[in-house]
Amino acid sequence: VSLNHKHAVAGRVCVHFTGGQHATVQPFSDEDASIETLSHCSSFSDTTSVADEGGEANEDAAEEDFQYKLKGFIDSTVDKSAKTRQGALDGLKTAMATRILYEFISERRMTITDSIERCLKKGKGEEQRAAASLACLLCIQLGSGIESEEVFKTLKPVFKNILADGSANIQVRQAVATSLGLCTLVAEDDIMDVHATMECFEGLFTRSYVKEDGTRPAMGPQTTQLHTNALLSWALLLTICTASQLKDILHLPKLPMLLESEDVNMRIAAGETIALLFELARVMDSEFEFDEWDDLCDKLSALATDCNKHRAKTDKRKQRSVFRDVLKAVEEGDFQSESIRFGTERMTIDTWVRKRTYDAFREFVGSGMNYHLQANEFIRDVFELGPPMLVDSATLKAMKISRFERHLYNSAAFKARTKARNKFRDKRVDVGEF
Repeated sequence: VSLNHKHAVAGRVCVHFTGGQHATVQPFSDEDASIETLSHCSSFSDTTSVADEGGEANEDAAEEDFQYKLKGFIDSTVDKSAKTRQGALDGLKTAMATRILYEFISERRMTITDSIERCLKKGKGEEQRAAASLACLLCIQLGSGIESEEVFKTLKPVFKNILADGSANIQVRQAVATSLGLCTLVAEDDIMDVHATMECFEGLFTRSYVKEDGTRPAMGPQTTQLHTNALLSWALLLTICTASQLKDILHLPKLPMLLESEDVNMRIAAGETIALLFELARVMDSEFEFDEWDDLCDKLSALATDCNKHRAKTDKRKQRSVFRDVLKAVEEGDFQSESIRFGTERMTIDTWVRKRTYDAFREFVGSGMNYHLQANEFIRDVFELGPPMLVDSATLKAMKISRFERHLYNSAAFKARTKARNKFRDKRVDVGEF
């Protein structure tokens, strides 16, 4: 089953519910590495400042300088110094999160993939976590297709080995659980392999279920977080499953057990996953009924009005807000819509499927999400936004972004539209020859 089919499945659910080698490359400073402090397009303050001085020559020079730095980061991912490798990984992450770099990355994808694999296998702690995140950003940049499939084919066994290794760093396993979910969504080309990966996640989060004797398993907060990440990735992959698969893997009878967890993040993840399952089940069968519906609603209602004195105020506030929405989803099939504005466009998050997908992408691209919604052809396809829009100069100026960023936006949009037209022409040629 092709990825296009997978996203078509998710789409139906949504519609139903309405340059050169550096000898001494320095990594980003802490300020540079913070996505929140960077422009969502340029990533580098010096790049923007050069372009703002005016002229296409300056723009070309800024782009050349930017690519030169990226090449330096790629080279530095194999440096002997762990600190340098870490800085290089962070530099690449920031660039990929905040800009469209398809052409540059496509030519170097296997070199970057080899570096990620090496860092995952031989690195430790933060370096491994950064490599896992970079793998997701690489797939997001490449989009669905042979290129990302090649990347994932190399990294999937490494991810699964780390996830199954109880002796591995627990925080690295948490990062891998999240990264494996998104990479599978983007780059897995066989729906049966998607199911196999979901079984890996089930093998983790089901360990948090209440035991047969009614007791809760004893585990630390880090292990609970691992199980929470596994549950969220499992839920993400639910969004691209076929109807026949969904019937086989619905966990509704046991999943409510996780609502009793002592960890607020696990309770929230379980609640949102239950809402997602009800949404998907009702798409398959409008008369869907759940045998323990009353007990479930009682649990959800209690969490939506939780006044437990032993829980932190912030946790209770966050929990009550989420479970009010979850309760509406279960009782009425309702969803609290949210409007996302990016540039001159607007997108509505109007289903639990869309929410889970949007949250998964945003976890990796951060504040660059709006730019990816504008210019990333793959993400626009996932959310059914159509080809990137070419915006006139007056509108771009009103968006209050720099001249260089305006140039980047329309450049990315133009390339994406050209690519889409070329694909269409190729299809016409194939039909003619056939």
